[in-house]
Amino acid sequence: MLRSFAIENNKIVETNPEFANILVYIHPDEEERQFLVDTYKLDEHTLASTLDPDELARLEFEPDHAAFIGKRPKNYSGKEQFLFRVSSYGMFLFKDRLIFIIAEDYPIFDGKLFNKCTSVHEVVLKLIYQTIFHYLDHLKIINMISEALEHKINSSMENTYLLNLFSLEKSLVYYVNAIHTNGVVLEKIRNGAAKIGFTSEQIETLDDIIIENNQCFRQAEIYANILAGLMDARASIVNNNLNHLIKQLTIISVVFMPLNILASMGGMSEF
Repeated sequence: MLRSFAIENNKIVETNPEFANILVYIHPDEEERQFLVDTYKLDEHTLASTLDPDELARLEFEPDHAAFIGKRPKNYSGKEQFLFRVSSYGMFLFKDRLIFIIAEDYPIFDGKLFNKCTSVHEVVLKLIYQTIFHYLDHLKIINMISEALEHKINSSMENTYLLNLFSLEKSLVYYVNAIHTNGVVLEKIRNGAAKIGFTSEQIETLDDIIIENNQCFRQAEIYANILAGLMDARASIVNNNLNHLIKQLTIISVVFMPLNILASMGGMSEF
């Protein structure tokens, strides 16, 4: 699916494709991919990488454009059972045109972040900024869920909550890896900023984005380390609760055992 946008009066507005300088393809089908390859000379492998969730972030330079493959948080669904995943996206930056390819639809240009845009280069930087904010929002949610599950584990003997925590731990591993690879590519973009066509002001913004991404990475890493370190302790709590219950049942059995013996003796028939 194609959505077309243009920069008018420093704002991004949706328009017809013939007037657009920002083309957003949402999970393009085979026909749309072939059109991008034939018309804009996009590399087929790079284009396929934009929809591969296992693809690493990277930066490539083509004769008339720069191709950036990044990692962003996937829209969370309750069906995921507390597993937060990442997806890939691609930005193909030409001199005066941007092709943005994503695997799933979401409100891309909503919010005050995109209230003032002067060029497609600035849109690229703000899209990367938006991704970092998305990660930070998910990290806050993961931390809140983790604390809620921890309280439930303290009074529960079931494995359900522990498995949910394991899913969160797995999610943080995905996030740490994705944020790190994004950071590596951001450094490459910074080194090739002049070649890409960023202005000095945009380079300063890029420096701020790199700092924000590093802070996001450290926060994700801290959450991951804390959750991994406490998983064994929380598993021990479940075992202790179970052992305590078994102990109580054993005491009850010992108390009633003499009564059971007497009842058995009294009920025996004498010959």
